[in-house]
Amino acid sequence: MVQLVGILNVTPDSFSDGGHFMEPGAALEHAAQLFADGAALVDIGAESTRPGAAPLTPDQEWQRLESILKELVKLYPGKISVDTYHAQTAEKALSISDVIINDITGLNDPAMAETVVRHDAHCIVGHMRGTDPQAVHRGELIDDIQIVVADLLAKTGLLQEKGLPKSKIILDPGIGFGKTERLNRELLEFAQYIPDYPVMVGYSRKRFLGDKRMELATNLEAGRVAIDSGAAYLRVHDVAGHKQLLY
Repeated sequence: MVQLVGILNVTPDSFSDGGHFMEPGAALEHAAQLFADGAALVDIGAESTRPGAAPLTPDQEWQRLESILKELVKLYPGKISVDTYHAQTAEKALSISDVIINDITGLNDPAMAETVVRHDAHCIVGHMRGTDPQAVHRGELIDDIQIVVADLLAKTGLLQEKGLPKSKIILDPGIGFGKTERLNRELLEFAQYIPDYPVMVGYSRKRFLGDKRMELATNLEAGRVAIDSGAAYLRVHDVAGHKQLLY
């Protein structure tokens, strides 16, 4: 059965909920609500990767994450993922607990791949060309789903060669990161292209959904496509609203 991954942004500038959960108390309260609403996992991120967002140094990112993450892993062991593309942040998070590392850049930084393999950590491998989330918004857009398939299979092969078990890898086609609007819509069906791996689809409130992207009905329509195509996880802002898709 598909599982819901609740989004917890401890950022001032995320496109949907920037600034809402910067304070530890608010962040912990929102995490509790996401789990109560039906989330199987909560994905916490401290750096917005929307177009034009200001990048953070690893130290700045960890300053936002540390106190909240330490509480989350005590309250919800094994149910927290950390949305980061910084190897230094992943190292610190994994030193605290057995968190899942969710790297939108697909562990393209060799240091990140080394960190995940050394800790034998579960990871979500996103699809993105390069290691700079802002540069990808300005570069040439990918419009071929087979490129995404080939890139992710190559990355999983590399990780397994380094010793990371296949069972610890989740794939994410990276909707919105350097793709055309047409391809972003096609990527809702990505799970059917790689049936041997669990796939997480992150479409929630993204620009390709159109003018009504903030409305629940629009997001549910995208979620149904992803589920019908075999997605194992939906990464969403509105967990309570999406729960109806599970039945």
